[in-house]
Amino acid sequence: MLFGKEFTKIQVQTAGAEINLIHGGSGRPLLLLHGYPQTHVMWHKVAPYLAQHFHVIFPDLRGYGDSSKPASRPDHSPYSKRAMAQDMVEVMDFFGYDEFFVAGHDRGARVAHRLVLDHPEKIKKACVMDIAPTHHMFKTTDQNFATGYYHWFFLIQPNGLPEHMIGCDPAYFLTKKLGQWSAPEAVFADEAIAEYLRCFSNPETIHASCEDYRAAASIDLEHDETDMAKQIQCPLLVLWGAKGFVHRTYDVLNVWREHASQVEGRALDSGHFLPEEAPMAVCEELIQFYADN
Repeated sequence: MLFGKEFTKIQVQTAGAEINLIHGGSGRPLLLLHGYPQTHVMWHKVAPYLAQHFHVIFPDLRGYGDSSKPASRPDHSPYSKRAMAQDMVEVMDFFGYDEFFVAGHDRGARVAHRLVLDHPEKIKKACVMDIAPTHHMFKTTDQNFATGYYHWFFLIQPNGLPEHMIGCDPAYFLTKKLGQWSAPEAVFADEAIAEYLRCFSNPETIHASCEDYRAAASIDLEHDETDMAKQIQCPLLVLWGAKGFVHRTYDVLNVWREHASQVEGRALDSGHFLPEEAPMAVCEELIQFYADN
């Protein structure tokens, strides 16, 4: 059992989606957002420790896991980070929280970035894990980035091409991604892998996750360009994997300092999947960061 009896599973209806989540613990509210191609399950190693300090809320982003998969549109707006961030505001409203902490990994970190821009009055502190800002990454694309992040350009292809190719063998694609992005010594729990495979094998999930990336390459960039003058006002913690890709291509802290006024962070001894590869280090960083508030 990945999450103990102290965690409760519920569904929360937002204006645009039904969000599946688990929550538990007590204390100040902490929203944790997963990345691609995973679900809220990616937080299972950190959950019991963080629940000793916070009321932790682990949703599946719209389009992922057991959350609903809204029909998309030509502009991909239902899968914009703005729409996903609005889901999270409504989830936290459901629990009665006007203000909260947020931490996100990968795609979830991009949702967290949009949260602090669109809803600065709600976010007290934020953490982003193993990303540079989407706009910066697209606008500075070179061969190194395009090779390491080829999936960004594959998943945005139109007319169902990536959906068909992934759908032919979703287990192969998912396990290759987990292996490619993690450190060689990384060990994923069998039960977690089984859950990722269950969810990712759904053709609706494959399509929705492609729409997430299509939105990132279109409407999300429009939103980012409109907000280029906005600075993240809350304290920002930036974590990345020392054995991952992002820091080899970007000066991660300095890039984020162009977008936020209060930035701190460091590399952890892991590949891309920090909460599963270095769970205790992640817990220590989050507990310390959110403690002095």
